Amino acid sequence: MLEELMGDVLSKIVAVLVGIATGAVQFFLLFKFVTSVTGSKAGTKTLLFAVTQFLFPFAVLVIFAFLLPNNLMWAGIGIAASLITCAIVRFVKVSKQKEQTKKKKKK
Repeated sequence: MLEELMGDVLSKIVAVLVGIATGAVQFFLLFKFVTSVTGSKAGTKTLLFAVTQFLFPFAVLVIFAFLLPNNLMWAGIGIAASLITCAIVRFVKVSKQKEQTKKKKKK
């Protein structure tokens, strides 16, 4: 019984870790896509970022749905947590950079 429980817990941990990695990659692709669109650099590379950003997490979730359906929720939780964490870290980083720029301009 303990072995079954440990196996179940281990598979959930692996699902969360895969979800975190997937979310981090998705955030990177989303960031590249948004910066290329807002920087007026629309082209083939931008389209590639857009398509990949959409299909990559979808493919990971489909794989989980077929191979490990009991852990699909945990992979989704990992993706969502990673996306939220990356967005908060990026926001704090940009805010600090803006504050430093304002301080330099005042001097």
